[in-house]
Amino acid sequence: MNILVVKANNRPSAQSVTSKMYETFMEAVREVESLSVTTYDIFAEDMPYLGQDLFDAFDNLHAGEELTDIQKRILTAKQKAKDALIAADLVVFAFPMWNQTIPAKLQTFIDYVYEAGFTFKFDETGNMVQLMTGKKAILLNARGGIYSTPEMAKIDMAINYMRNVVSGVFGLEILDEVIIEGHNAMPDQADQIIEEGLHKVKEVAQNIITQTVVMK
Repeated sequence: MNILVVKANNRPSAQSVTSKMYETFMEAVREVESLSVTTYDIFAEDMPYLGQDLFDAFDNLHAGEELTDIQKRILTAKQKAKDALIAADLVVFAFPMWNQTIPAKLQTFIDYVYEAGFTFKFDETGNMVQLMTGKKAILLNARGGIYSTPEMAKIDMAINYMRNVVSGVFGLEILDEVIIEGHNAMPDQADQIIEEGLHKVKEVAQNIITQTVVMK
């Protein structure tokens, strides 16, 4: 099984629960021979934001004109993200909630692969068709506040967005989610909250390992 782990936090694990989740997952799977695990560190990648530079690049390619440096960079970054996704059987997203949403760098990764004809298409009647239905996903998310209540869930634009895009638009089957929340809101319970969440991450990783062994 080819696993792509999209690491969407560049803070050290001593300061970031998301980074702890990423490291916990990687420790569980990196030595398993039946798994090929690749990390796509979005903060280490050269990923220009989506904008006019990309559309100018498409125009220049179509016209056979020379590309500028920024156009080359964004086309290269976009293709690398697409190649990483297409090669994966399972995509693990490890990401925080920042200001009720996902980091801008993760949004850029999504923008790169959110492409008609690649992750989705429209049929002859105008209905959207998912094109990544053969792949699986796992969502690992951390948020310092509590957003699982009915009142707060509606303003969560991180896990909800990722569910809607990854599963609803692209068609990946979400196998598992681990959400660690409330460790900032309840600092007296933070250690327990984080420990229990990391234990769930280990269980998710072990489930993947077990399923892979069974498939062999």
